[in-house]
Amino acid sequence: MPGTMSKADLVFDLKQILMDAKKEFSTSGNREFELFLDQAALAFCRYRKRTLLGELSLVADQFNYAAPADIVAPKFGLWGRNEQRCRDPWATNYPGCLPCLRQVEDELHLDPAPSAEQIAELGSAYKFYYFASHHIDKAAANTTIKAADRDLLLLRATVFALQSLANKNINKPVQLGSSGVGSMPKNGTPQGLAKELLEQFERLAA
Repeated sequence: MPGTMSKADLVFDLKQILMDAKKEFSTSGNREFELFLDQAALAFCRYRKRTLLGELSLVADQFNYAAPADIVAPKFGLWGRNEQRCRDPWATNYPGCLPCLRQVEDELHLDPAPSAEQIAELGSAYKFYYFASHHIDKAAANTTIKAADRDLLLLRATVFALQSLANKNINKPVQLGSSGVGSMPKNGTPQGLAKELLEQFERLAA
């Protein structure tokens, strides 16, 4: 039913907001509407950060590892931190210099690479926190954006839709419906409305 965080319900309400303008995307079924929602979910990473716990299986002297598919940026590593805090630097089991976690393209880099001695002492499971992307799922329960931010998500998706219309050189005024999103401009060119709604989104999301 409309009103949940499922992809189908969000597409339904996005169409309600776009009103007649949705006909500009009618040849592709729901594909473009789903794209606008996916783009909005990615944009949410800037305003609603999502932290997950990841794990790498360490290999001695190897510095590059595959990054999680949903990573936006690494946060910090946990491997060896407790031992480094609790042990004396002069102790024989002190972990020494721990690797710094960085992201390079689709890989995570540990610099310096963990040594065989460190892995033997601290284990091969390198746990770390990272910022993860948001996504919208067919099942409402699997959508990572909270229901309280539903209106904001639809607002941001509307901006992407209007920007798409502007990129298609559609300059005639369009009319928008609120669909429960609250106070928003109802008439204007796609480019003008996109600019105004983006400013409104940034104010509300901050």
